[in-house]
Amino acid sequence: MKKRVHNKKELIAYRKALRNNLTPAEAFLWKHLKAKKLLGRRFQRQYGIKNFIVDFYCASERLIIELDGEVHKNPAAEMYDYEKTKILNQLGYSVIRFVNKMVFENLTFVLKEIEENFKH
Repeated sequence: MKKRVHNKKELIAYRKALRNNLTPAEAFLWKHLKAKKLLGRRFQRQYGIKNFIVDFYCASERLIIELDGEVHKNPAAEMYDYEKTKILNQLGYSVIRFVNKMVFENLTFVLKEIEENFKH
């Protein structure tokens, strides 16, 4: 039997809790990604891949967007983020990261950077 990689059942409740409690930066960016607003690409929020929950995921592009706030500015969190990105890259996903502040202060740049990572 093939192991489930996406949206594992044991993470459903946690994913739902995260979706219902987006950070301000996630909620702000989500307004610009949902309903195929960015070049017709469909994004999902708080999506499960392996044992990770990624902030935003575009399946057609195999693209993951992660937003990093203050809680990511410590050695343990930075190592976790590094390992998470490395594993996701090894699985064939592209991961781009933005600090929360950038989403608010330079949304145009963030959206353009996301578009530039579209392969199709």
